[in-house]
Amino acid sequence: MKPCLILIPFVAMNLFGESPQSPAEKQIDLAQLEIQKAPTRPSGYNRLALAYARRARETSDTGFYTKGEAALQQSFKLEPDNLEGRKNQAWIALGKHEFKKALAIAKVLNSKAPDDSSIYGILADANVELGNYADAEKAVQTMLNLRPPTVPSLTRASYLRELFGDLEGAIELMTKAFDMAGYDEREDRAWMLTQVAQLERKRGRNAEAQRLATEALKLFPDYHYALGALARINIELRKFPEAVELEQKRHASAPHPENLYALAVAQHKAGLLKQAHTSFQEFEKKSLQEMESADNSNHELIFFYADFGNRPVEALKVAKLEASRRQDVHTLDAYAWALFANRQYDEATRTMEKALAVGVKDPDILEHARKIAQKSAAPSNP
Repeated sequence: MKPCLILIPFVAMNLFGESPQSPAEKQIDLAQLEIQKAPTRPSGYNRLALAYARRARETSDTGFYTKGEAALQQSFKLEPDNLEGRKNQAWIALGKHEFKKALAIAKVLNSKAPDDSSIYGILADANVELGNYADAEKAVQTMLNLRPPTVPSLTRASYLRELFGDLEGAIELMTKAFDMAGYDEREDRAWMLTQVAQLERKRGRNAEAQRLATEALKLFPDYHYALGALARINIELRKFPEAVELEQKRHASAPHPENLYALAVAQHKAGLLKQAHTSFQEFEKKSLQEMESADNSNHELIFFYADFGNRPVEALKVAKLEASRRQDVHTLDAYAWALFANRQYDEATRTMEKALAVGVKDPDILEHARKIAQKSAAPSNP
């Protein structure tokens, strides 16, 4: 499951004290208890579906989405097309990276319940992932207008600030969301700390980023998102052996192709070339198997072919496929880089300009833009 900035809404808990169970596991138990007490009501099944979606994010195990969909089937048998069930169907679609499907569901729901703030959250998430940033901004602003700021509205506003290049504003909003989150919501709070850590890294404040990512791991041990963030920070600090160890731990916890790619890159930077070669080979094999799926590792596959595999034609093939599905800044960056690898400098420039027009200040994207601009400005060979 690819890292995603979607914050699954949580169900209020009336539990006190620490528990070995995660927040999602607690919600699963409560939902199953509700189903036992009222098996003919859809609410228990809806609650169970949402809990499974949260558990999928906690563990990176996409099998929980399948369980969530099964729970929704029961909900719709009891009450076809019920609002909460359809909202949870959209949340699961977002988690599975079926962004167009989620957007279509949310638009229908929005027409039926135009004052439901959570539906605007779905609209915002789907539009962000598809690259429809004006629509995403409108949805988030509506969330903020409907009621006082909440964790869901603030986290989405934060991500838009990041995309638009306001990293300080993004940190401020995400920090406010963190301060508002319930103490028992350990995974949500760890997720938000991880996001702030990534933002601090992008600002070049690696010491603060490292502190925050470490705090996230204290809140939610072995959290795959925080492990990845801390590994990336260690790469910035040129602590490559530490980065390799963290990426190994993340891949063991969440064995997805994109995490294997990150491990291979860390191994390569650490000078472990034989291990990196093996990891890259295994990554390519697994990534190709999911290339046509919605939840894929196509961005990583593009960069592998362009930067390590010396196969620019294959990079461009994958980039065109992904760009036909979505036009977010990260897809445009990967597409521009594939064009650059194929020496199509003018088209690479135009594609990168489209990405930069959003205002993004991601260091990796800016570095790609710098190299493309240098090549485009260079005099042509006779």
